[in-house]
Amino acid sequence: MIKFDALDLRILDLLQEDAYATHKEIASKLNMTTTPIFERIKRLERDGIIRKYTAVLDRQKLGLKLAAFCDVQLKVHSTPFLEKFELEIQSIEEVQEVYHIAGMYDYLLKVVVKDMESYQAFVSKKLAALDNIGRVQSSFVMKEISHTTRFKLD
Repeated sequence: MIKFDALDLRILDLLQEDAYATHKEIASKLNMTTTPIFERIKRLERDGIIRKYTAVLDRQKLGLKLAAFCDVQLKVHSTPFLEKFELEIQSIEEVQEVYHIAGMYDYLLKVVVKDMESYQAFVSKKLAALDNIGRVQSSFVMKEISHTTRFKLD
């Protein structure tokens, strides 16, 4: 496990708040010069702690009105079939998140689409087209209460 000190955690917290913040802005907030901030951020990137920088978009304003959580049960559970499913599901653009889970189902997918018609097309033309799909159960988001990509750092 990679060790962090308080300064690393503070830098990560500031970047989670605003990934667009410059090294100079972060250094100013931490009462430091830019060089040590730059070096720490580069180390955090190199160590894979910071995987990438991205913009968080408003799906509603983009016309993506329907979000669903889709439980998927596979027919066969051997490693080659699991790996094949995991590889294939990542190439479907409507699928935002994929989790291999324990319990009645094997995978939980977060799917975002324009509307119910688009979701039906996703299930019937894309998901059902994958080999080894046994059972699918969908839950639709009626209201998004909270959504964050931020981790609590101690």
